[in-house]
Amino acid sequence: MLPRVVRMTDFRALVRAATALALTTPGVLAGQDARSALAREIDRRAPQLEARAVAWRRDIHQHPELSNRETRTAKLVADHLKTLGIEVRTGVAKTGVVGILRGGRPGPVVALRADMDALPVAEEVDLPFKSTVRSQYNGQDVGVMHACGHDAHVAILMSVAELLAGMREQLPGTVKFIFQPAEESPPPGEEGGAALMIQEGVLENPKVDAVFGLHVFPYEVGTMHYRPGPIMASSDRFEIVVHGRQTHGALPWNGVDPVVVASQIVLGLQTITSRQVDLVESPAVVTVGRMSAGVRYNIIPDSTVLEGTIRTLSEAMRSTIHERVKRTAESIAASAGATATVGVFPYTPVTVNDPALTERMAATLKRVAGADKVQIAKQTTAAEDFALYEQKVPGMFFFLGITPKGTDPSKAAPNHSPRFFVDEAALVPGIRALASLAVDYLATGRTQ
Repeated sequence: MLPRVVRMTDFRALVRAATALALTTPGVLAGQDARSALAREIDRRAPQLEARAVAWRRDIHQHPELSNRETRTAKLVADHLKTLGIEVRTGVAKTGVVGILRGGRPGPVVALRADMDALPVAEEVDLPFKSTVRSQYNGQDVGVMHACGHDAHVAILMSVAELLAGMREQLPGTVKFIFQPAEESPPPGEEGGAALMIQEGVLENPKVDAVFGLHVFPYEVGTMHYRPGPIMASSDRFEIVVHGRQTHGALPWNGVDPVVVASQIVLGLQTITSRQVDLVESPAVVTVGRMSAGVRYNIIPDSTVLEGTIRTLSEAMRSTIHERVKRTAESIAASAGATATVGVFPYTPVTVNDPALTERMAATLKRVAGADKVQIAKQTTAAEDFALYEQKVPGMFFFLGITPKGTDPSKAAPNHSPRFFVDEAALVPGIRALASLAVDYLATGRTQ
């Protein structure tokens, strides 16, 4: 007869013994050996792709294209995937490309995503492949630059596609490669980005079980930063039109000055995050990035337009700030005898990494980069429409360091700067990371 009470020390010993026995069974050992073999094959193949990855990245960098206009980049990607014998679908969400690689053995479906669009930024980095492209953006002639590193993302994912295509018979499942346009948001009046990709079925046929993505960031080159749960902020645009009454600049009392009212609103909006919400609970930012009014120096105009962004790291904070922006603008305008029309236009929600998936796959990043080079990321008020994929399926998004060794990352040019710089030594670690996440997920199945 078994004793009625088992001491905790005895129980723990039993658990350790059972675990050890399970790990020495032939099936478990065979599975571990298979994963180790796949990992070794990825590590062998990835460095061989470095030269091609660098060439692709430089070519894309030199020929940047704005959101929903990535036709050249899309053709480069699609042509490459076709040479690999991968099923290719083009024209997704206007210029997006989707590739499907079916492994030689049955298993789950994992998606890997890279964004393709550049920004209306004139490059100031002196490189042999520096962008000199100019284009039209919101009616203005602008320089165009990959100031956020999407050129590196595309080159990395093109390389991963080649690497895994060479291992297709060993893959226990399917890999879907998503090359997405318009992550930086589509032009005004157009649809695009992850929202349109999802609407057009990118996560279906075959149905995706998990999705992974990376973003280059000014951390030390080769380091990787991940975080379970919220990692990047929501991003919403707002527009406030202040309606006054036009008059001569010499006789302001005969009208209602919308420029002065708009200036008061700009200051009032700053009290939302500094005085009205608990930032200890969740960080938030309200920024006015554009103010437009008038046509002549001595005419007080009829109206002034303010445009800006709201960033939050929780949906509750997001909702309350939307309400407070509207109330603040309308109340300040009314106090001066003006009116304010407020529009808030949601773009992307908080990027939330699936906690269980992220904790499970963190071991992959540590194996690839070395445990000392993998850290828990700080939350950032930058935003990513990768969040929309993660609302549909479990996902993990992480940062890949691209600041050269010996350079203080805190002094490196940030993303969206005309001086943003990518150390290409990060490309192979990025290739290994994405390929390994895909293969490790497939090899361990939907659950572990």
